[in-house]
Amino acid sequence: MISNSRYWFLLTLIALVYVAGMFVTLFENDSAQFATMAMRMYQENDFFNLFKGPEEYLDKPHLHYWLAALSFKIFGLHDWSYRIPGILASFLGAYSCYGLGKLLYHENIGKLAALVFLTAQTIVLSNIDVRTDAVLTGFTIFAIWQLTAYIEKRSLLNIILGAFGAGMAFSTKGQIALLVIGFPLLCHLVYTRKWKAFLSWKVLVALLVFAISIAPMLYAYYLQFDMHPEKIIRGKSNRSGIFFIFWEQSFERLSGQGMGKNSSDYFFFFHTFLWVFLPWTVLALVAYGCRIKTFIKLKFKYNPKYEFLTLGGITLIFIIISFAQFKLPHYLNITIPLFSILTASYLYSLFQFDKKVATKRLLAVQYFILCLIFIASLLICFYVFKLQNPFIFGLLFMFFCVAVHYSLKHEAYHLRIITLSVASSLLLNLVLNLHFYPSLLHYQGGSAMAKIVAEKQIPVDAIYKISNRYTWALDFYNQKPVIISSLEELKNKKDVWVYADDNELEKFQNAGFKWDEQFVVDQFRITRLQGRFLDAAKRKGILNKMYLIHLY
Repeated sequence: MISNSRYWFLLTLIALVYVAGMFVTLFENDSAQFATMAMRMYQENDFFNLFKGPEEYLDKPHLHYWLAALSFKIFGLHDWSYRIPGILASFLGAYSCYGLGKLLYHENIGKLAALVFLTAQTIVLSNIDVRTDAVLTGFTIFAIWQLTAYIEKRSLLNIILGAFGAGMAFSTKGQIALLVIGFPLLCHLVYTRKWKAFLSWKVLVALLVFAISIAPMLYAYYLQFDMHPEKIIRGKSNRSGIFFIFWEQSFERLSGQGMGKNSSDYFFFFHTFLWVFLPWTVLALVAYGCRIKTFIKLKFKYNPKYEFLTLGGITLIFIIISFAQFKLPHYLNITIPLFSILTASYLYSLFQFDKKVATKRLLAVQYFILCLIFIASLLICFYVFKLQNPFIFGLLFMFFCVAVHYSLKHEAYHLRIITLSVASSLLLNLVLNLHFYPSLLHYQGGSAMAKIVAEKQIPVDAIYKISNRYTWALDFYNQKPVIISSLEELKNKKDVWVYADDNELEKFQNAGFKWDEQFVVDQFRITRLQGRFLDAAKRKGILNKMYLIHLY
């Protein structure tokens, strides 16, 4: 379907784009927050207690932070070292897509599924704006692959690896991991009726492996919370960390009690999917629709030519997460491996059955998406933020030439669909990683101020703030959390620095404080972009300011 030389050429380019994104400044809030939480573990050598700033953290389990802290121990405190575990987990996810695609269909579909997975926009983004989802996604699809292999082959090694993957996924984000693993497997069992696979002593071994895998996380929860019922967590005492992770966590997210409510739109993930799976969105929707049509024709009777794992898993996961009252786009990441395999199988069917009309139409769609991405890239480089670095310009031009070459090359339609889709992802994310994000992050006050702190050699242990507002980027890049104080306490301090916004600066002026040095940076919530911000002519009108003043 696609030659090995082209396949590995495309994978190499994808890896280069991922490497380019490793060195982007961390985003606030989540990436910088999680990196700072892991930094605290590393600096204090305390891997049992999780803190979000001064507050005890009872939300997500420990594995993501452990892996980040371990990376800090090996490579040092850097934004790129924080990203290493997530990137490795994503490539584990890609290899698992290959393995599961090969198991359910054959090797060509597995190879294509890995390519689709690594170039899906939300997966690329999850390795720049690194949260827990990169690690979760990698281990969930690994567990699904290995447990499906056990159902088909009854191998002890497969069920042990599957149980280990499930344990790692559970230790990353809790109950949702087991749902994501369980739903596709349940659909596979219902469709194939291979229930006897779990009537075996090997299942007991798997349960033991799972228990051992999650034991460190449970022990950490026990030490921090169960042994200290006097602690007040989100307004409640007697909080059991073990009970929370086994029962309360996902129900709090579904109801919005723990995290609050941010969306009651039951179609949130349907319209979000339109961009998170770019440039493969249309292909995925067509693949999903065609597969449903096929099963309806078959009246959902078992046919060895088809699998129900991906379609059923996607559908059930979508239904569950759509009822959550707290929703974010990256919650869809856990479905991307299943969508990748489903899309790859559909693309291969176009080639296998020589469906020229459908293939030609889809090729036209992919040309259109490439054109949109090219226009967006031009706007980013010459309107939103003007590109001035000649090296980056040359590199982007080289990638553009590669895309043009394959656009004009006369070859089979299915080859062009695959190559142009990957080229679209490469072009967009190279522009984002090398130009857009670095330019955008000039407007993130905390990281911008941290550069001034480093340049002026300002002592980081003498920087204060008078609010509980989180300053994750400044904390991480200073490698020291900003100290929370008050106006009254600061009146008795000399030769200290204060990080403040406009309102806080006014409070200092009204209280009669004097300062002899002041540094100012622009501030904007960069993860919530607006049209006025992207319009270079209107940007200044919506920017805030952050100040660092020296009290003498």
